[in-house]
Amino acid sequence: MSGEYGVDGGGKEFERVAGELRTRMAEGVYPVQSRLPSQRELAEEFGVSRDTVQRVLRELRSEGWIESRQGSGSRVVKRNQRIHSPTRSKRPGGTVTLGPFISEAFEQPEVILDVYTLTSESLDAHIRTQAERIRAGQIGPERIALRMLLPAESVTFPYWRSTEGVHDAILRERVLAITRRHTVSLRTVLSDLRTMKLVPSVDFEIRQLDVAPLFKLYLVNKVDALHGPYVPFTRSIVLDDGREIEATDVFGLGATLTHHTMDDDPSSQGTVFVNGMQSWFDGAWDLLADQPISRPDAGSPSAPSGPSRRPR
Repeated sequence: MSGEYGVDGGGKEFERVAGELRTRMAEGVYPVQSRLPSQRELAEEFGVSRDTVQRVLRELRSEGWIESRQGSGSRVVKRNQRIHSPTRSKRPGGTVTLGPFISEAFEQPEVILDVYTLTSESLDAHIRTQAERIRAGQIGPERIALRMLLPAESVTFPYWRSTEGVHDAILRERVLAITRRHTVSLRTVLSDLRTMKLVPSVDFEIRQLDVAPLFKLYLVNKVDALHGPYVPFTRSIVLDDGREIEATDVFGLGATLTHHTMDDDPSSQGTVFVNGMQSWFDGAWDLLADQPISRPDAGSPSAPSGPSRRPR
């Protein structure tokens, strides 16, 4: 998915580099109209081959993130992940990015995150950033509680379909593999924080819904809601064997989220929206989602990464 995970393959190194560059562009580290580091600099920074960097840049071009010219390098052209937040931002139009919201949540003694998403790649990147701050002693939350709703692997996605349907199975399996990899990464990083006694209490649980999300939702510390649609579009995707196909993708990091926050007025728009989304999430979690086999320790590699199938 564009901005959430790439469906062009190349193994873990390809996905690691592509995911990090998407996050940097989305968070404004590389703002629109700026130039990316050279291929040589990227290869050295990430410890990968120039071939891997070239394939990553080709994927980012096909997703519309960058434009490249011979001798001029690559320039960022896609807009950053934007959050329309009149209550938080002093910028024109009230737009900010996701990073500051997650950072602010982790600066509190208790971090409570309820997330509904197609995959966990972008969340994984943000959690790893906060884990580094915790290890450096910059912040010290006492409890982290993360619940994540993902689509069941059996769901028929309306996304990642090729024009003629010939390559649908390949595209689907790559997306599922990336999702599995990042959920394991989340479990590991959160478990490490507890094992190293950096965070006394860590609770991480995943459940699955038998539906493909049409929107993403972040509920932060029970007072903030970030909500936005997955916008479908068609782009050219490069397969491992070099073939290019036209397929349906969705904007993730490139889509705009709206921010709603609770206040002291129970009838205000923000309070009503946050309460409504929290009630929806709790109901979907308790009544619609498949229950996990167990409540494994956060990050346990041996713990099942997916839930059991509950009788309907």
